[in-house]
Amino acid sequence: MRKFIIEREIPGAGAMTAEQLRSVACTSNGVLKEMDVPYHWVQTFVTGDKMYCVHIAPDEETVREHARRGGFPADRIEEVKTIIDPTTEFAPASA
Repeated sequence: MRKFIIEREIPGAGAMTAEQLRSVACTSNGVLKEMDVPYHWVQTFVTGDKMYCVHIAPDEETVREHARRGGFPADRIEEVKTIIDPTTEFAPASA
């Protein structure tokens, strides 16, 4: 499985109410249950006019299908190639 970051342009996303965000989550979860593929929505970061979602899926087309079925924009989809964090500088270099 591969990890993807999805950028969704949603004007006013940061001003959405808790109920509106709950509705988005319910829609996404409902679509995931209907899809007959391994797929995991990890989390979403909500900013002023965008949402950045982290999903684990077999491929980009599956991510696009989730967006189509849910009625979500998927303005940009990028596959995560590697992850670093503050502990990276302490990890031994691979040969």
